[in-house]
Amino acid sequence: MLRFLTRRLLAGLATLFVALFLMYLLVARAIDPLQDLRESTAPNKQQLIAARIEQLDLDTNAVVRFFKWVGDLLQGDLGVAWRTGESVSALLGHAIVSTLQLVTAATFLSLLLGITVGIVSALRQYATFDYLIIFLSFLLYSLPSFWVAVMLKQWVAIGFNDFLRDPNLAWLTIAVIAAVMGFLWSLAIGGTTLRRVQVFLVAGVATAAMLAYLQLSNWWLEPQIGPILLLVLGGAIGFAVVGVFAGLHNRRALWTALSSVVLGFVLYFPMQSVFDLDPFGVDGQGAFWILLGLAVATAVVGWVIGRLFGGPDWGVSAKVGVAVSLVMAFLTFVDQVMQVWPPYSKALGGRPIPTFGDQTPGLGGNYWVQVLDSFTHLMLPTATLVLIAFAAYTRYSRSSMLEVMNQDYIRTARAKGLPERVVVVRHGFRNTLIPLATIVPIDVITLIGGAVITEAVFARPGMGQLFVRGLLEAEQEVVMAYLLVTAALAIIANIVADLIYAVIDPRIRLDA
Repeated sequence: MLRFLTRRLLAGLATLFVALFLMYLLVARAIDPLQDLRESTAPNKQQLIAARIEQLDLDTNAVVRFFKWVGDLLQGDLGVAWRTGESVSALLGHAIVSTLQLVTAATFLSLLLGITVGIVSALRQYATFDYLIIFLSFLLYSLPSFWVAVMLKQWVAIGFNDFLRDPNLAWLTIAVIAAVMGFLWSLAIGGTTLRRVQVFLVAGVATAAMLAYLQLSNWWLEPQIGPILLLVLGGAIGFAVVGVFAGLHNRRALWTALSSVVLGFVLYFPMQSVFDLDPFGVDGQGAFWILLGLAVATAVVGWVIGRLFGGPDWGVSAKVGVAVSLVMAFLTFVDQVMQVWPPYSKALGGRPIPTFGDQTPGLGGNYWVQVLDSFTHLMLPTATLVLIAFAAYTRYSRSSMLEVMNQDYIRTARAKGLPERVVVVRHGFRNTLIPLATIVPIDVITLIGGAVITEAVFARPGMGQLFVRGLLEAEQEVVMAYLLVTAALAIIANIVADLIYAVIDPRIRLDA
């Protein structure tokens, strides 16, 4: 493993150096920092040109300037944006944070939805649900991102903000939504006609009950999860996790999940006092590390619960405990953020869903207000990227699952009498991820490089906008800083893909 990493890192560094050298020469050739002065009518035009040539060292050969830039880079100096005098490191730092927020949310959601729906579609091959997902994925994949972004701004942001003036859903609307959700769930679950009718009724009633609760509790203006809803959601998720990854017959895993839910419910109340401590105040200093420590502690506690229930297959119980515990912790965190919604909405004039930027200027408030503000600014650009990426991941996971389920070892597993859940989850699902191990890291790096169009539509100051600004302003240091980050991450992504391959597929050895 160490020898493999050493070889790949050395090769990556050599590739990075050559790529940066070529890009430096191309950028130096493509941009002209003197263009505005050449078109100027100022009487001291020649003096201004001479001063800028000296300032930017343009009379030096581009190759020599590149090695000077590398020397400064090795000392931690990325240069200065000469038009504004701002540090390139500061510009890059803000852009990376903004883009990472967007990339993390969009990648996680698109993978979760895309892989899940793709696998279900493959298992329902040639059924109505499969045809519906194929149509939807091709439709979304063909839509231009700028059009999706504009439609989301119009119908989601502006439409929802208008809805909040009088947040009332007609009972007919609730009935229609419940019927549609029941129909979709019946298609996804499949089975006999009786089973489809049962799923339709259960899903429809559950959806109608949820919407009625939101309507009658004034949830739209004062959203919260609260302890009761936390217990209900946690229990439902616990049963779902056990049903998929362990099977409801596995009583040890089921008791692990339920114990994690009850513990999360009990800890909900003292956590309200923890979230009011000073680190979560106005500046929010140290809040991230406290939350990270709590997340690690939550995972450890979930693992211990699973281990205590023991059994020959205690590893499954431990994984279930970790997953359910983290879900309960996440729901508690979301509840705390939602508690500041009323004052946040009031501060924004009752229109809390923004359509541009990555934060509200001069908002103030404590850590939770800042988190909610970041979340609302992420909603629309994240939804744009998720809709496009969801279509691609759905197609990838569906085709991969279909190929895997036709392999000889799947037929052997079924012939041995293994339950279909075990065949799909333990034998099919893991091997389905192998092709995605190559695609996902590269897609993530592509997004970190900047979703230029999406960032432009939502005026989000991320990496894509930083690159465009560098080109338009003829600021070579800014452009090179962007290329340095994206090229380095692209190399790292390929190494990570190889490591993921080795984890997923035991036939691959990195030390061979």
